[in-house]
Amino acid sequence: MKRFPSIKKNRDFQIVYKNGKSYANKLLIMYVYATGNQDTRIGISVSKKVGNSVVRHHFARLIREIFRLHRDSIDSGLDIIVVSRQAAKEADFKKLESAYMHLCGLHNILRRIEVIET
Repeated sequence: MKRFPSIKKNRDFQIVYKNGKSYANKLLIMYVYATGNQDTRIGISVSKKVGNSVVRHHFARLIREIFRLHRDSIDSGLDIIVVSRQAAKEADFKKLESAYMHLCGLHNILRRIEVIET
């Protein structure tokens, strides 16, 4: 089974925070940095203010699943960091997915789908 493409090293997080561009909405903050690599990686940061470890890990799993479902619709060669806000604690999967896709749209990292008319 292939490993999940995640950002794990603090150095990589700091590069994205320092050089990347950020947008935010009510639930999430997203930092995006173009690396030029083939694969798109994601890093997830959840503060203790959001909740205990069970809540934080649940949130991280939801964001990871949203990323996995929409990986094909996002440009490649990016490092993405998603930071949760306290309001995300009460949000369900659909609200988090909507907030994630909204931020992807603000960053202009969604792939354009060409429609071929016959």
